[in-house]
Formats: sequence, structure tokens, C-alpha cells
Amino acid sequence: MRWTMGMMLRMTTRMADPVLYSFRRCPYAMRARMALVVSGTACELREVKLADKPQAMLDASPKGTVPVLVFCDGTVLEESVAIMRWVLARHDPEGWLAREDAALVAENDGPFKAALDHYKYPTRYNDCDPLPHRARGEAFLRVLEERLAGQGQLAGDRRGLTDIAIFPFIRQFANHDRAWFDALDLPHLQSWLAGHLASTLFATIMQREEPWREGNAPVAMAL
Repeated sequence: MRWTMGMMLRMTTRMADPVLYSFRRCPYAMRARMALVVSGTACELREVKLADKPQAMLDASPKGTVPVLVFCDGTVLEESVAIMRWVLARHDPEGWLAREDAALVAENDGPFKAALDHYKYPTRYNDCDPLPHRARGEAFLRVLEERLAGQGQLAGDRRGLTDIAIFPFIRQFANHDRAWFDALDLPHLQSWLAGHLASTLFATIMQREEPWREGNAPVAMAL
């Protein structure tokens, strides 16, 4: 194969880009990818098969969960919100950091995520009745509904870090029983969710790639 100068420059540029280990449907990875895209941060995307995690990812981050962002100097960021904050601190064209409600994100990542997991995977927790956990999750949905009733997004009239950090988890909760979710009296939350699902940003980060293996050609994350 003959390499053109443009192809060689593209490869050289990619060698200096960070590597993102990700899983397309993971809500933590989704929010990291959205921050990377909106900040214009180029990176190599390595899709991970969770049942067969690549050793290179485990070497970088032994905890074995995605996302993991690995820089060429060996620096590793292995928490999704840390990745969001780092890339936005470098370039934040929409002002996402100014619209961060850390307490609301913590409630999402803590009590709501626990309710979501027990609702969606009751057998994993030896729990025969998922409905009490669905009710706990619904209580958080109503907190968001009240917040959205007075403004377009969770921390103001424009999307920000809070919306992007929480949206993938609301998507996952809603999708588990979409007919039930759609029948709830939560018009503001349902409209907010629909808007994020229909966004160009969300479509961009949902690119489909085969699981990465050592020796594969680099795949750039769509920006």
C-alpha cells in the first residue's frame, strides 16, 4: 500500500491522541464521549467487549470498567465525570462547567443508579420484586421534572454538564419499560429526554465499531 503524505500526517497525529476505552451502550462511557465530542478532543476509540476486556485496558486501569482515557505520557483518567471535567477545562465552547450541579449528579450516580440496577437486573441482586426499586427511581424522576418545569435544562436554559451526566441513565431507566415511562405524568422530563435523544451530539457519539483487539488499525472517535 502506498502511503500519501496526508495519510502519514494523519497517523502521526493519532499517535499523540489519547486512547479512549469505551462501550457504546454504557451510560458512563456515553457521557464521557459527549464531553470529548463537544470539547473537540480528538482521541482513538477502542470499543470494549465487556465479557472479554483487552489486557491493554486492564493494564492501564485494573478496575476493569469503562470509560478509561489513556494519554501518551501514561496518565490515566478512569472516572467518567473526571474525564468530562478535564476535557471541558481545556475547551468548553458551550459553557458546560458553569452548569454543573454536583449534588444532583451525585444523587444520580448514587441512589438513583442503585435503584436503576435493582430495577433492571433484579436477579443479579437476588431480588424477586423490582417494583419498589422502580418506585425509588421514579421519585428521582419527579425531582428532575420539578427542576425542568421552571427551565429548559437541569441547570439553566441550555444544556450543561449536569444534563449530559444524567441523561444516559434516564435513557436506560426509561428504556427498560418504555410504555410505563411514557405513561407517567412527567411532560417536562419526557420532552427533555426526547430532545437529548434527538440531538446531533447523541447521534455522533453512538458510532458503531467492532471490539478492539491488539494490532487493530486505529479508529478515530467521530467529532
